[in-house]
Amino acid sequence: MIPTEEVSARRREIEYKLKQEELTLSFIKDSLEKSDQLTKNMVAILSSFESRLMKLENSIIPVYKQTENLQRLQENVEKTLSCLDHVISYYHVAKDTEKIIKEGPTGRLEEYLNCMDKIQKAVEYFQDNNPDSPELNRVKSLFERGKESLESEFRSLMTRHTKPVPPILILDLISGDDDMEPQEEMFLEHLPEGVLHDIIRISGWLVENGRNQDFMTVYFQIRSVQLDRSIKGLKDHFRKTSSSTGVPYSPAIQNKRKDTPTKKPLKRPGRDDVFDIEIDAYIHCVSAFVKLAQSEYQLLTDIVPEHHQKKTFDSLIQESLDNLIMEGDNIVSAARKAIIRHDYSAVLTIFPILKHLKQMKPEFDQVLQGTAAGTKNKLPGLITSMETTGAKALEEFADNIKNDPDKEYNMPKDGTVHELTSNAILFLQQLLDFQETAGAMLASQETSSSASSYSSEFSRRLLSTYICKVLGNLQLNLLSKSKVYEDPALSAIFLHNNYNYILKSLEKSELIQLVAVTQKTAERSYRELIEQQIQTYQRSWLKVTDYILERNLPVFQPGVKLKDKERQMIKERFKGFNDGLEELCKIQKAWAIPDVEQRDKIRRAQKTIVKETYGAFLNRYGNVPFTKNPEKYIKYQVDQVGEMIEKLFDTSA
Repeated sequence: MIPTEEVSARRREIEYKLKQEELTLSFIKDSLEKSDQLTKNMVAILSSFESRLMKLENSIIPVYKQTENLQRLQENVEKTLSCLDHVISYYHVAKDTEKIIKEGPTGRLEEYLNCMDKIQKAVEYFQDNNPDSPELNRVKSLFERGKESLESEFRSLMTRHTKPVPPILILDLISGDDDMEPQEEMFLEHLPEGVLHDIIRISGWLVENGRNQDFMTVYFQIRSVQLDRSIKGLKDHFRKTSSSTGVPYSPAIQNKRKDTPTKKPLKRPGRDDVFDIEIDAYIHCVSAFVKLAQSEYQLLTDIVPEHHQKKTFDSLIQESLDNLIMEGDNIVSAARKAIIRHDYSAVLTIFPILKHLKQMKPEFDQVLQGTAAGTKNKLPGLITSMETTGAKALEEFADNIKNDPDKEYNMPKDGTVHELTSNAILFLQQLLDFQETAGAMLASQETSSSASSYSSEFSRRLLSTYICKVLGNLQLNLLSKSKVYEDPALSAIFLHNNYNYILKSLEKSELIQLVAVTQKTAERSYRELIEQQIQTYQRSWLKVTDYILERNLPVFQPGVKLKDKERQMIKERFKGFNDGLEELCKIQKAWAIPDVEQRDKIRRAQKTIVKETYGAFLNRYGNVPFTKNPEKYIKYQVDQVGEMIEKLFDTSA
């Protein structure tokens, strides 16, 4: 059983907690009542505020709407006034701008263009809103007058400030590509910066507002004349400078300039130096045209609308390009006439030009990109014409070498090198500077499939074959010419001199390597020919040495008195030798062997043969009593014979 005290204590504890909970519940009820009261008060306040707001809104909205209407009316009035002012301003445009338009745009272009814009807008307004207004005619007339003034100003600026490019600058521009660093690249200032700006503004306005393209015609006409004058000025400068100094001079880059755009000036046999200057001047003009045309196109892109640029540029360069092509055609025509006269050195004028044209063709094609087909085809047509003419000249030259007539008056009396040989070799040597060009000339005339896409190696083989053909024809002609000489020995000397000259000339130049492309044994063949002619010449001395050869003499017994017949035989041998020696030395002294080495070689060999033979004969019969007057027959000692032979081929000895 639980004790009574413990139960009482627990009851009191429970009663205490219950009382506490009742107090808490009573507090919560009071709080809820207060909250309800506050809520009711707040609702009443908000209701009252809402009522007041509704009353205020009902009184303000009509005022707001009325104010808004008034503002709208005010804006409409202002807009109307503004429109009226704007419209009225169109009626004042003519009056406000007439003075400026009459005075022209010179010196105040921007102000003038602003006036033109105002007039343009006035014209558009009257056309759209009041086409019958007399004011329309007035502003239209003013607009046309202003446009004409702009066109006139455009022409005036172009005419006054467009000047030919000085030759010195053109030469620097030509040389710049090869001699200058990239950062030193030159640009031409065709027009002053301020003038160029005005021209660009006028052209832009005319295109956009004037709807006029006449200024483009004015532009290309003026610039075309300037381009042509620049090139002609360069040509005149080149002639004057070259005639006095030989080299066009520019102080701007005097330490860097090359002589010409080509490898070196070409020297032609029998050609006037003035003609060489003309050729070099033409080559310079071709380079100048490309550079100036590039510069003109850069200038044109800022002034002419894009869709008109190619056509305008085509028209601009026509005169200068036509003049260049015509001059090239004249050179070809002159070469053709010279070929008819068998003046084959004239073809050499074509080579440097053709070489340069081919080098410049990629730049030509780039510059002429977008021009008419007729313009693009002019340079290829000239190149083809030159190749055809050059190839024909080369073939006719080879045939002429073969068929050069054998005329006695045209043969060297001393058997030296024939003019035909020296001219032929000189011609071939001068082809070396233009191997690729000459090979391309020959390849252009080939009809085989291999020629249709010829390579540099193919053209080199063609040129080698051609040179071998010329040398073969020359050899045949020389052999034929040698028969004009009655003396076989002189004929041999003639052939020896010519063969030796050919060989030495081949060896001194690159011709021998070029010949070896198709004829590996050419050098050996010429040496064999030279040796054969030396042997043929040496046979001319047999009629002298045969008198004193031991095999042609009878055997004499020592101490036995000579018979009259034997004494007479010895006398005849001495006399025959003396006469033969004197005759040959007299004749052959007038002959020529220009090559010192060959001359000494032939003298030395002949001296050895004759001295040995004569020495043996003299030792055997010099002391034999075959005559009472030995000095009459023994006229020369062995050394004297050698000295006589040493004077062969020397008219001054």
